[in-house]
Amino acid sequence: MKGKNIILGVSGGIAAYKTPQIVRLLKKAGANVRVALTASAGRFVSELSLATVSGEAVCREMFPPADIPGTDFTRHISLGEWADALVIAPATANTLARLAAGLCDDMLSACFITLRPGKPVLIFPAMDGQMYRSASVQRNVATLAAGGCTVFEPESGDLASGQCGTGRMADPGIIANRIGAALQAARPDSLLAGLQVVVTAGPTREKIDGVRFVSNYSSGKMGFAVARAARERGADVRLITGPVHLETPEGVERIDVESACQMHDAAKPFYPICAVFIAAAAVADYRPEMPYEGKLKKNEHQMQLLLVRNPDIIAEFGAQKRTGQLAVGFALETSEGLAYAHRKLDEKHLDLVAFNTYDRKTSGFEVDTNSLTLIDRNHRETSLPPMQKTDAARMLLDHVEQLIAAAGNGETER
Repeated sequence: MKGKNIILGVSGGIAAYKTPQIVRLLKKAGANVRVALTASAGRFVSELSLATVSGEAVCREMFPPADIPGTDFTRHISLGEWADALVIAPATANTLARLAAGLCDDMLSACFITLRPGKPVLIFPAMDGQMYRSASVQRNVATLAAGGCTVFEPESGDLASGQCGTGRMADPGIIANRIGAALQAARPDSLLAGLQVVVTAGPTREKIDGVRFVSNYSSGKMGFAVARAARERGADVRLITGPVHLETPEGVERIDVESACQMHDAAKPFYPICAVFIAAAAVADYRPEMPYEGKLKKNEHQMQLLLVRNPDIIAEFGAQKRTGQLAVGFALETSEGLAYAHRKLDEKHLDLVAFNTYDRKTSGFEVDTNSLTLIDRNHRETSLPPMQKTDAARMLLDHVEQLIAAAGNGETER
């Protein structure tokens, strides 16, 4: 979203209290944000709050005062032409009806009318559940969707009316991610656009008996961030994940598995058809040879557990990948392990390895940040500073796109 111009249209619903946080997240991502406020929206969120976080005056009146020097008297046209995207959150039943009818009597509706063709319009309805499900609202939603707008189904939960049902606006973080995905999808320049990308994520669980298992501390956050970032670039993404408590990234096909063997079986059909295979999962190296049916009883002071090797998914893919396919792996170590990452690159026939150390504070499992060293197939190292896993995922994909570009230019692998 860096450098993108975004109009946030805010209409008069209780969910408007979330909008300063939306603006803050968009600004943090590098976007330029201007807010168009309906007359009733000011009852729920202050202009001062929105102006402060956006750094821009809030637009309410279509026709500004004539006695202010330097005023843009045609901003009801110029603002829509300025924008790369229009986001309406929350969108009330009244706003949906006015937009669907083509009315143009305030800044929000003027921006909607004057937005340049091809620019994304994202609409986030929020209202009482019965209102949203009414025939008139659904008719207006269908009209807007048919006109090229992306209308997101409200979430289900507790509503301001005291009832529980569909009608809640999504959290600001989810809205910001969807805006980023829409802007990325509108970009024609991503080399991942249209390519099939497979990402593995999370831990695996290897059963000891019916209630116990061998596993690790992986949260899946890095793999999910990679899948989300790939989808933002227009890739066709399959996410094969072990047991995690994370929401599926927008537009990503998710396949849930439990064990390493199940992950292997789920991944194998995509070997011949994917363009990029990114193994971010923390797959267990071993599994109990003979899991016990039911629950093992505590009888002896000691118990011996015989472990056997699991399939090495990324090594298997790397060994059989054809020209043009890319294999990307992760190497996590608790201490100095960069030399191991270089060996892994060669032994598993990888094109890129993301090496990270594990400290459970700023890098590795369960935390939101990572410190990666990217090693390409020519053993060139790129050390990244500690950053959010979402940002690390984007940096990783930048390197993947560099490999795709190099292949297109006929550069040799070594």
